[in-house]
Amino acid sequence: MTTLLAETEVVARVFDHIDNGTTDLSSDIWREPVANYLAAERFEAERALMRRIPVAFCPSAMLPAPGSYLARNAAGVPLVAVRGADGVVRAFRNACRHRGAQVACGAGQQKSFVCPYHGWTYGLDGALRGIPGEHGFPGLDKARHGLTPVRAYEHGGLIYINQEPGDRDDAAYVATLPTLFGPTHELISDVLRETQANWKVCAEGFLEGYHIYATHRDTFYPAQFDNLALVEAFGANSRVTFPYRTIERLRGAPEDTWDTESKLTYLYHLFPNVMIATLPRRILMVVLEPVAPGLTHYHRYTLARAEDLAVHREAIDKGIAFGLEGEKEDRMIVESIQRGLSSRGNETFVFGRFEGAITHFHRTLHAALADTA
Repeated sequence: MTTLLAETEVVARVFDHIDNGTTDLSSDIWREPVANYLAAERFEAERALMRRIPVAFCPSAMLPAPGSYLARNAAGVPLVAVRGADGVVRAFRNACRHRGAQVACGAGQQKSFVCPYHGWTYGLDGALRGIPGEHGFPGLDKARHGLTPVRAYEHGGLIYINQEPGDRDDAAYVATLPTLFGPTHELISDVLRETQANWKVCAEGFLEGYHIYATHRDTFYPAQFDNLALVEAFGANSRVTFPYRTIERLRGAPEDTWDTESKLTYLYHLFPNVMIATLPRRILMVVLEPVAPGLTHYHRYTLARAEDLAVHREAIDKGIAFGLEGEKEDRMIVESIQRGLSSRGNETFVFGRFEGAITHFHRTLHAALADTA
């Protein structure tokens, strides 16, 4: 199991940083070549890596019942994930085995997948169930013409997919990852947003609080601290803690009564391209889907516990609207960075000791790409 700081340890470290005007520091700085944000060859190598390791695809709440499905691209590949009649989540390449038309679009719930071109029908388990005019395909073995599967895992409220695992079974690794969604979490919204920036530029913006005052002066800064964060790495992943000013309410209270709800955000970076943020009464999951070296799709899932929705729906909706204002500010910055790449003003980006989670990300990505070269 993943070992992270206990809540009391987190709060104690935050108080120590507040009292001393400090933040977690990495051991050194990191210089990342600007070419790695622009080169098509590097971009394709990164997407190939995403196809060879388990990557979080969506929250389990996206597939709440048998027949629930989600179809979208992952690392450039059209996939569909579906919950079967037996409750098991499976994933397939989204292409009919006749002539390749996609058998699913968007999200929904149905009892089977029917190709819109010629009506070939597949069960929720991917098996080919029906062929109109089957006599026109003499000798075709339906058992060998089901949807092409990819490996899917469900753990801790998330669906993970590994498209090209080879002989490796990643179930044991996935089982070590933290449980981030509970059984009562429900999907509030599923939004796709396009950002004109490299996926790594987008990821970096989630991983440090050094920009809070400069970028979010009138939104996040009044509620949060500038440049105060805890950084914990667990394997290729990391957790960054961003405290709110309301954490001061815990001072003087017995440690066994400390409750950090609405007093801090845990930002989980699930390598390489998934961010999950615990926010007041809700959780945000963002999958950064690389489309082109300068284009990223944000698949944005917002969830909340059913019991919180029943009592705090108005506050949750206000929090979502508030968060979107900050996201607009971040989007302006990351798209500005992408435009600035063409200025040739930098050969490298330099990430300081305040930005340790970004250093961990790039160091891990470099190592992973070298291992698969």
